[in-house]
Amino acid sequence: MPPLPITSGLAVLAALGLVALSLPVTARRFRAKVSLGEGGDALLQKRVRVQANFVEYVPLALIVIGLAEGAAAPDWLLWTTAAMLVVGRIAHAIGMYLPTPNLPRAGGMILTWSALVVAAMGLALTLV
Repeated sequence: MPPLPITSGLAVLAALGLVALSLPVTARRFRAKVSLGEGGDALLQKRVRVQANFVEYVPLALIVIGLAEGAAAPDWLLWTTAAMLVVGRIAHAIGMYLPTPNLPRAGGMILTWSALVVAAMGLALTLV
């Protein structure tokens, strides 16, 4: 298998990002004495949703970017989608803690969706 340096670097950032989003969930679970679910704790619910949203989008993005990289999609496309994903996920996480509606949350989702679409198009073009 050929090396996938862009996807590998993105996976490193994603792993660290997931841990960064998981630590506040765990800390709040201890403070609120809630082992499963959110136990009616609004802050825990918000933290769980921030973490869950990351888990819902990042794995598929990594797969699509990795497949596109493995299929020799242009580096500029891979770097662009990786940057959109990273910035999008950070902005979305920040926006989740702000009153809604807000620009970081909306912009973060738009960047995340855009990263998925651009990476998918790049992968599709390598298949033609």
